[in-house]
Amino acid sequence: MKRLLFILLLSILLTSQAICTGSKRTPVPGSYQIELYKNLIEGKSVAMVANQTSMVGETHLVDTLISMGINIKAIFVPEHGFRNMADAGETIVDSKDPKTGVPLISLYGTHFKPTPADLAGIDLVIFDIQDVGVRFYTYISTLHYVLEACAENHIKCIVLDRPNPNGFYVDGNILNTAYTSFVGMHPVPVVHGMTIGEYAEMINGEGWLKGGVKCDLIVIKCKNYTHETYYDLPVKPSPNLPNQNSVYLYPSICFFEGTNISLGRGTLFPFQVYGSPFLPDKGFSFIPESVPGAKNPPLLGIKCYGIDLRDAIKDGLIPSPKINLKWLIDAYRVFPDKSKFFIPYFDVLSGGPTLREQIQKGMTAEQIRKTWKSGLVKFSKIREKYLLYK
Repeated sequence: MKRLLFILLLSILLTSQAICTGSKRTPVPGSYQIELYKNLIEGKSVAMVANQTSMVGETHLVDTLISMGINIKAIFVPEHGFRNMADAGETIVDSKDPKTGVPLISLYGTHFKPTPADLAGIDLVIFDIQDVGVRFYTYISTLHYVLEACAENHIKCIVLDRPNPNGFYVDGNILNTAYTSFVGMHPVPVVHGMTIGEYAEMINGEGWLKGGVKCDLIVIKCKNYTHETYYDLPVKPSPNLPNQNSVYLYPSICFFEGTNISLGRGTLFPFQVYGSPFLPDKGFSFIPESVPGAKNPPLLGIKCYGIDLRDAIKDGLIPSPKINLKWLIDAYRVFPDKSKFFIPYFDVLSGGPTLREQIQKGMTAEQIRKTWKSGLVKFSKIREKYLLYK
């Protein structure tokens, strides 16, 4: 009992410290507010969906809950792994957490969705992962499959909400559902402007789960958060988004993943530069190497010429309330062999062939943006129904 009281007091203290930090009230993630969900999980057999971002202050949520006597039977692991981060696309295998001995069940390898066998004996699932608010970031795809599995197996799911660092705007084309994939599962724009909790409510409420099933869903809201709140991620969400600069650039330059252009994977500044041996030399170059988090990066060992965006925040290019298409269009225009610029993955990443075709036709960024308008208006009406921080 004394141990439980200590943990609860620590949770309250951490929340208070977060609130008082700086001149403005700082957002407090749902996971910190243990007093709001403690009674829901006590005496239950719990499965966690967690990774390295699932922290309460300096302690991992799994460790915190176990120290309180919560019975964590399994941990479901998304892309990039649990405590230690794997490469993008690297298969995550089932194992055991060395620290706690809890079984780790991969949701990024042989299957993306928890099976009935995975959920056998589980009373409820807790989802606590930091998202970055972009359609092709795979944590929201994992969220979809977890909600679907919980609904089909009549298991409650608690989503511990976290602020969205790109939650201050909505932009981009709406995904063509004929191009649904793990990097785009829903008819939403590239930047959806929702927290992971709001997004969970939308998936559930719009009938997007298989067969229209509904999950018994509870969202533990953030404190002191609005969609205009600045939020600097305390833990990098994946190995190639190492800082706030890369998180802000990600919605605009991730499209290069569907081209023969490097985004600096295998350097100290991934997703903050782009380049290719076929782009003109403008005084900046880099050479991708094999490094942890990018063991076999595109254009490995080849000198790439391109654009340096490491000072994008300082230069005022970001944060910006819209996707910057100029970088992608400019690179295409100066690329010598246009037939080799795009790779098939581009259409998957961009949610259909339209954006590629528009660029190939020579449309400007402004002309392309006009074609997004009607889709964004329709999505905004859907989004409005699920906003928890109005």
